[in-house]
Amino acid sequence: MQIYLDYSATTPPRREVIAAVQDILQQEWGNPSSLHEWGQRSAMVVEQARMEVAELINAPSDSIIFTSGGTESDNLAIMGVTRRYSTPQHIIISSIEHSAVAEPARLLESWGWQVTRLPVDKEGRINPKDLEKALQPNTVLVSIIYGQSEVGTLQPIETLGKIIRDSGIIFHIDAVQVAGRLPIDVQQLPVDLLSISSHKIYGIQGAGALYIRDGVKLVPLLLGGSQESGLRSGTQAVPAIVAFGVAAELAAAEMVTETPRLIRLRDRLFDQLADTPFLKPTGSRLYRLPHHVSFTLTNRIDTVTGKTIVRQMNLAGIGISGGSACHSGKLSPSPILLAMGYGESEALGGIRLTLGRDTTEADVDWTAIVLKQVLKRLMPELVVSC
Repeated sequence: MQIYLDYSATTPPRREVIAAVQDILQQEWGNPSSLHEWGQRSAMVVEQARMEVAELINAPSDSIIFTSGGTESDNLAIMGVTRRYSTPQHIIISSIEHSAVAEPARLLESWGWQVTRLPVDKEGRINPKDLEKALQPNTVLVSIIYGQSEVGTLQPIETLGKIIRDSGIIFHIDAVQVAGRLPIDVQQLPVDLLSISSHKIYGIQGAGALYIRDGVKLVPLLLGGSQESGLRSGTQAVPAIVAFGVAAELAAAEMVTETPRLIRLRDRLFDQLADTPFLKPTGSRLYRLPHHVSFTLTNRIDTVTGKTIVRQMNLAGIGISGGSACHSGKLSPSPILLAMGYGESEALGGIRLTLGRDTTEADVDWTAIVLKQVLKRLMPELVVSC
C-alpha cells in the first residue's frame, strides 16, 4: 500500500490536465509570437488559460503574467519593484518566508537595502501592530507569505493589507499554497501582487503566474522578446500554461466541496495523533491551510530527526516531508521553526503531512498507525499508543 502525503511539495497532474497537454503537444505546438495560423492557434490557447487562471482569483485576465513557477513569480515581484529605485530603500518581509522571498531579500540586503523581518508568535502568526511599527517613510514593498508551506499557518492578509494600503506601499503575497484550496478574490483582498503556481493545484511543473494590480509598475527580470506584456520575455511554455488553465478551472469549480473534505481529513489526522507522546503539532490549528498537518519531535534522541521519520515512512510506502534542510551532508534546523521560537533540537524534528484529492479516510487512519509504530521502533523508551 502506497500513500502520497506531500501535496504541498507537488500534486499529481489530473487526467484532464494530461489529456489537455497531449492535445497541445500534438495540435497547438506553434510559437504564440508567430503571426501565422500555427502561432495564432497557440496564442489563443494561452489567452484562454490566462482567463481561467485569472478567474481562480477573480482578477482581470490582463493582470496575469505567466512565469515558470512560484519562485520566479516571487522573484519578479520583489526584484521587479526594488529595481525601480536607483538607491537602496526599505522592504518588509516575515521571518517565516519561503526561500523564494527570503533569498532575494538577503541579496537586496547585501546591496545596501534595509530589510525588516517581522517576528511571529509560537503559531507562526504576524501581529499586525508589528507591521505598523515597522513601516518607514522609505518602505517601498511588503512581502508576506499567505499560507506557510512548512507549518500551515495562514496570515491575516486582509488586516495586513489594509495597513499597507493606507500607507501607499506595494503589497505582495505568496499565495502558492492557498490558491485552489481557499477562495481568493483580488477585487476584495487589498494586495497589489500575488504569486501562484500550477503544480500545486494538479497542473504540471513549469508554469506559475504573478497577478499585478493595475497601475503597479515592475522592472522585468528577463529581457528579450517582450512576451507577457514585456515583463517576462521568452517563448511561453504553451503545454504547461494550458495545463495551468485547466487545473485552475477545475480547482475553482470543486473548491466548495473539496476544501471542507480536506479540512475533515486534516482534523481527523491531527486527532488520530493527538495522544502520541513527544509529537507536538506546529502552526495554528485555527488559522490553517485546509490540507496541512505538521508536527515536531520533542525530547527526541539525537539520532532521530524529522528526516529520519521521512525515510522510515517512505520505507513503509508513505510519502511525507521534513522541515529541516540538508546541506553538504550536514543537517540544518528549520529556520521557520527557529523563527517561531522552537529550540534547535525541535527545529531538527519537523515533519509535514499534506493531503490531496486522492487522500481517503483509510489513508489517514493507516498513516497514523504507521507513524506511531515508526516512533515506537525508533524511540523504544517512549510510550507510543498504537
